[in-house]
Amino acid sequence: MTSQNSRSTRSAAVIGAGQTGVTAALGLLDAGFDVTLHSDRDQRALRDDVPATGTALEFGETQQAESALGLDTYAGRAPRHTGLSVRIAGPEREELIQFDGHFDGYVGVAVDTRLKADERLTAFLERGGRFVVEQVTPDKLDAIAATADLTLVATGRGGLSDLFAIDRARTPYDAPQRSLLTVTVTGIGHDESVFAHRSRAGGAHSGFSIFAEQGEGWWGPYLHKDVGPSWAFLGWARPGSEWESRFAAADSADSAHRIVQDLYRDFIDWDLPEVLETRVIAEDPHSWLEGAVRPVVRSGIGRTAGGHVVASLGDTSAAYDPIAGQGAQSGLIQAQRLVAAAAVHEGPFDAGWISAQYAAFLAARGDAANKVTRLFLGDPELANIGNQLFAAAAVEPRFASALVGLLHRPQPFLGVDSLDAAAEFITQVTGEDAAALLERFAPAGQFSRSGYRLANV
Repeated sequence: MTSQNSRSTRSAAVIGAGQTGVTAALGLLDAGFDVTLHSDRDQRALRDDVPATGTALEFGETQQAESALGLDTYAGRAPRHTGLSVRIAGPEREELIQFDGHFDGYVGVAVDTRLKADERLTAFLERGGRFVVEQVTPDKLDAIAATADLTLVATGRGGLSDLFAIDRARTPYDAPQRSLLTVTVTGIGHDESVFAHRSRAGGAHSGFSIFAEQGEGWWGPYLHKDVGPSWAFLGWARPGSEWESRFAAADSADSAHRIVQDLYRDFIDWDLPEVLETRVIAEDPHSWLEGAVRPVVRSGIGRTAGGHVVASLGDTSAAYDPIAGQGAQSGLIQAQRLVAAAAVHEGPFDAGWISAQYAAFLAARGDAANKVTRLFLGDPELANIGNQLFAAAAVEPRFASALVGLLHRPQPFLGVDSLDAAAEFITQVTGEDAAALLERFAPAGQFSRSGYRLANV
């Protein structure tokens, strides 16, 4: 614990010391606030006793938000993603769609959230922030909010999420849409020889495979807190699928790794040689995670038992299925916007101010991020639109780049709510009539298979 910044006349409390909470706390501190950050774990435990919360793949808009706060984006330290290679197989395992979307004017980086939170917490303490290790209950939050000018809740643990009402209009699901399994590994590099069958960019592209009625698998370059450059797998299993039962059997990094290798052996053999070469990270027993996330959008404002106003932040505001990589990105963008607005605000941080900031965030990012996540989840309301967009990407590389670019900037998809609107989007990107372009689509037939293992014996 360190002393507070005595120069400040305004105070802020941030509950939750994950990546988003620490980022907001450090930003507010640098903006002149007297900041107290609350966590139920100490700094060492936050770094070494818990798994990373997903892969936290971030693109240009999120990196700009971090840069605006004066923070390291890790683009100079992490292996870079320069594109996304997609393969889609049908219910009878027919190999239907393949394309490679290149990121245009930006790169992606996937960084261990434990590393980012740890380094930002160190900076927070060095600059005079106060760090309190305690379990914050709703009653405790009431006492905290009574003394702080601004209180941000960046964790839903201990019943805190219940303070923020679910936005039913923005929450179409009453249960998780996927079961999740992730594991971080080493054993393969990031040069052009890795996944070369997918793209000439090789290991600079992440790989995404969609298997109808089963789920999706993603491999991408990653920066691990202990071993540095590495690879992360993230899998999504549809409810009731064989994949779901396989994922549920994971109980360690080793077992998760075996499950992933068997999955690729049995279903996604085009990538199998690279997957078989990977190795678990022995230094980190928490390098894996199994679970499920219900996509939920909540209110941006809550009230404690004593009537004190608090603001939701990050996953407490919106829990996204990680299939489109919007959770970490949206949380960091929301944090940056809140810090920027708070820094210039001269009045009280009351319900009106918090509501206005949240509405602006939803309009600028949140609603579009939610819709793009639904697209990649194969939401029935968007399934026909998705079929059209993915087919167009298989035909035209420019549209492939625009489609994967929605992970970076989802706003262009917000207005695509019909097949006609999807056709307009295709035409806008390509300059070609969408119907004529789609007439050129033909099923892939068979995807190229990796020769990586043979080439490296």
